[in-house]
Amino acid sequence: MGETLVIALGGHAITLPGEIGTIPQQFEHTAETLRRLSPLFRGDNRIAITHGNGPQIGNILIRVEEGERRVPRLPMDTCVSDSQGGMGYMIQRLACEMFQREGIPRTAVTLITQVLVDENDPDRANPSKPIGVSYSPRDAERVRAEKPHWLLRETEPGRFRRVVSSPKPLRILEEAAVLRLMEAGVVVIACGGGGIPVAWEGDRLVGVEGVIDKDLASSLLARDIGAHRLIIVTSVERVAIGFGTPRQQWLDTITTAEAREHLAHGEFPAGSMGPKIEAAIDFVESRGGECIITSTEHAVRAIRGETGTHIVAS
Repeated sequence: MGETLVIALGGHAITLPGEIGTIPQQFEHTAETLRRLSPLFRGDNRIAITHGNGPQIGNILIRVEEGERRVPRLPMDTCVSDSQGGMGYMIQRLACEMFQREGIPRTAVTLITQVLVDENDPDRANPSKPIGVSYSPRDAERVRAEKPHWLLRETEPGRFRRVVSSPKPLRILEEAAVLRLMEAGVVVIACGGGGIPVAWEGDRLVGVEGVIDKDLASSLLARDIGAHRLIIVTSVERVAIGFGTPRQQWLDTITTAEAREHLAHGEFPAGSMGPKIEAAIDFVESRGGECIITSTEHAVRAIRGETGTHIVAS
């Protein structure tokens, strides 16, 4: 039997920094990402793919705001569902093309995924999730003047992004469906953009304004379906402490205790590597599996143990 893998695609796997992020550009980068991951789809690994939607949900919200005088305004949970469907279609179509071209006897399916959250999550009062493009300090001042209802924060030195509420994921409602499809050999694209945030009001499910962190949702999915490994695909081959400084040190294998210590010392910023490390700790401590953080180019080698940062139980 192969392994159960959850592969969490970061923004760089779909849209490169500095790009406009046109649909042709997104298709091109996603196709390249899948090509690099293609060895994982051979054999009998059970695979779920998750993905972020930071730039895409930012663009969707701009379209909603610009068009609200002509068409009804869409709530944020509906915007997340739109990004799930559109981006899932892209990944699904390109995966099916690759399977056909390379003779891989699989198919892929996009599952619109709802994720239960607490409607009174404290992050709603203190938004923390970056979306959309990044701005220089000068451009950030201009955007603040043009869009006073936006909240901009410095997510990395000298770069600002819009932030929105990011409630903590509690349960993936379609978990059983994901597992059954994976057991049938289907590559499942789930929890797109972190999943659609919903909450129970009596016997009704209601949408919640916010965007769930993709890595935390991926960790929750990996835990609940009993994954052996969570692979978080990002822009760097390995994680580092002292990143960008003379004391920079690449990390190969670390325990969850070491990861917690580095996190407490501020080595992993909240706007970039922090949520990935938190997701890794949550998965490994709850499941006992392994989390690998690496880049698209090195994902297959990382799974073989040749590179990447591996977070294991203490």
